[in-house]
Amino acid sequence: MGALLRRGRTLPLGLLLLVFAGYAQRAFYRSESAPESSFDQSAEYHFVRTEYTDLPQATRRFGWSSRSGSGSGWWRMDWPDAERHFTKGIERLTRIRVGEPVHFRLTDKRLFDHPWIYATQVGWWDLTDSEIKLLREYLLKGGFLLVDDFYGAEQWQTFQRTMARVLPEQTIIEIPEDDSMMHVLYNIYMKDREFIPGSRHLRQGPGGRITIEQPLGTEPGWRALYDEKNRMVVAIPYNMDVADAWEFADWPEYPESKTTLAYRYGINSIIYAMTH
Repeated sequence: MGALLRRGRTLPLGLLLLVFAGYAQRAFYRSESAPESSFDQSAEYHFVRTEYTDLPQATRRFGWSSRSGSGSGWWRMDWPDAERHFTKGIERLTRIRVGEPVHFRLTDKRLFDHPWIYATQVGWWDLTDSEIKLLREYLLKGGFLLVDDFYGAEQWQTFQRTMARVLPEQTIIEIPEDDSMMHVLYNIYMKDREFIPGSRHLRQGPGGRITIEQPLGTEPGWRALYDEKNRMVVAIPYNMDVADAWEFADWPEYPESKTTLAYRYGINSIIYAMTH
C-alpha cells in the first residue's frame, strides 16, 4: 500500500436562472470560473477523481456516447471546478498540504498512493471485473471512497449491486450519530444532516428569492459501508449533490449553509481517511 499506509466568478441572477432552467444534468465542459492556483509540490493529499466504466444504456439514454475521445464518461460531471474549489477550501480550513487534483482509472495502480478517492454519478457506473477487484483491494488495504450525485430507486439499485460485488460481506447502513468520521474535525449531528442540493435544484421563489426544490420522492441518505474492523470505507451521500456545493461556493445564489455542510463533510472524510 506504500504511501497510503504511510500517509470565481459571479453571474447575474437572471442569467443564472436561465442556466438552471437548461440543466437536466450539466454537460461535460471546462469552466473558466475555477480558481487559479499554484499547488504545494510537497503535497500529502491530492483530490483523486476516479474514471470508471459506464452503463451502456446510461450513455445512450443521455447522449454522452456522442462525446468521443479519451476520458469521456459520467465520471467527469463537475470536473474540474468542483475539485479545484474544494481543494482551495481544504487549504484554507486545514493544515493539510494539498496538491494538484488528479484523475485516473479505477484500474490504475496509483490508486494505492492515495488515502481518499472520489466517484460521481455512481448510479450510472458499470464496473468491470478488473475495476471491482482493484477497488476491493484498495478499500481493504486502507483506502476510502466518497461517492456522490445519484438519485432515486433505479440509480440506488445500480450502485448497491455494484458495491455488493466489491464488498459482498458488508451491508450499507445509515451513519450512526456517534461515528467518528462525522466528528473528526467538525461535528455533524443527525439534526445537521440536511439535503445538499445541486444547482439544478435551485428555483426563483416569490420576490426573486432563491428556493430549493428537492426531487419528488427522495430523502437525503447519509449512508456508509464499513470493513470488518468497523472502519468506514465508503461514504455514501445519497439523493444529494455534494460536489455542486463545493463547485458553487462562490456563487451568492447558492445557499451558504449547504456549502458549509458540504465542505465540513468532505474535509471530515479526508481527515478520517488519512488518520484511520
